[in-house]
Amino acid sequence: MKRTLLKRLNRRRRGMTLIEIIVVITILSLLMAAVGIAVIPQLDQAKVDRARMDIANIQNALKTYYAKKGNYPDTGAGLKALVDAQILEKMPVDPWDHEYVYVKEGNKPVVISYGKDGAPGGAEGDADISSKDLDGKK
Repeated sequence: MKRTLLKRLNRRRRGMTLIEIIVVITILSLLMAAVGIAVIPQLDQAKVDRARMDIANIQNALKTYYAKKGNYPDTGAGLKALVDAQILEKMPVDPWDHEYVYVKEGNKPVVISYGKDGAPGGAEGDADISSKDLDGKK
């Protein structure tokens, strides 16, 4: 009786069986998949939020340019005029590594990010982000 009890204890001390390891790996994989499904959409939304903040900062830089020069840069000069005037250190790029688009409509500056695809219009879920949209949300 004593020997069978010792055998059982020794078997338990050897470590995890292959089945136990497979079960643990499966559980960890399921947890990682659940976290990935929850986090990935948040990353896309974070990029959109960053583009909105960047556009607001560029708008402030344009106001500084206006205060210094008395007018906004022409569409042709674009945001490079802010770099040349040493208001911005470098040309701003959106979270998708595309340059922001600057257009002067009348006497009002408009800054646009074309989003993930980098093209005007964008597909569903990839809409353009414009300073015009932000003006209404303030």
